[in-house]
Amino acid sequence: MMHEPAPAKINLALHLRRRRPDGYHDLESLFAFTDFGDRLTAEHDAGLSLTLSGPMAAAADVGDDNLVLRAARALAAAAGITAAARLHLEKHIPVAAGLGGGSADAAAALRLLNRLWHLDWPLDRLAALAAPLGADVPACVYSRTMFGVGKGDELSPWPHDVAGMPVLLVNPRVAVPTGPVFAGWDRQDRGGIDPATPLAELRNDMTAAAVAIQPVIGEVLARLAGCGAVWTRMSGSGATCMAIFATDAQRDATASQLTVTGWWLSATRIR
Repeated sequence: MMHEPAPAKINLALHLRRRRPDGYHDLESLFAFTDFGDRLTAEHDAGLSLTLSGPMAAAADVGDDNLVLRAARALAAAAGITAAARLHLEKHIPVAAGLGGGSADAAAALRLLNRLWHLDWPLDRLAALAAPLGADVPACVYSRTMFGVGKGDELSPWPHDVAGMPVLLVNPRVAVPTGPVFAGWDRQDRGGIDPATPLAELRNDMTAAAVAIQPVIGEVLARLAGCGAVWTRMSGSGATCMAIFATDAQRDATASQLTVTGWWLSATRIR
């Protein structure tokens, strides 16, 4: 049996630029990944199957349209082989939380089956195959800090090292569908992401629309802003918010203070 992590994706910044004719949005995003995430295992089998376990398994869809299975079939078709593996996903990332859980799982499937089936394709080739599965999947294939433009799938390395930063993820246990959040954007282009700009001065342009749908997100951000974090921000389309800390001790102290809220928490680091 082989194993592969599926690190949770966070958007350290997400600047929307315009709505495209194809319905997507041109955007600029700074993707990063955490030590926290899901875990996928695989072993050889006669057919293709997927089972789930873990605290977030009940909220995930295990049908044929699951992104893990779609990724497996896409890789097999591209390689000209039969899609055959017994897959098991330990689901820890909340669903519809702005953490790219489905995309991370699909990317993990591509990396894992690439090894299981002895294809030995480079990550660039897997990322190209991943694009039709979703705008975030190519970034999740790399699972390292990347700058994305276009739909978020035109990727380049970020010039600054952010690995090891302590981060607290907080979700008030509400789901926010991505479509309505994009639809609620005010269509104001406030400029792109400049690598010379400090991270604390960047933004997430989807925040106002997400708060309008789930006002509790505003409460989470307000609580985090008062806890001594270096900076705070919503991730992706929400509802998960993040706080970056100077030390693990400060992060853990804040997590302890917030346990009484009943919100979902993960004290982790940027990988």
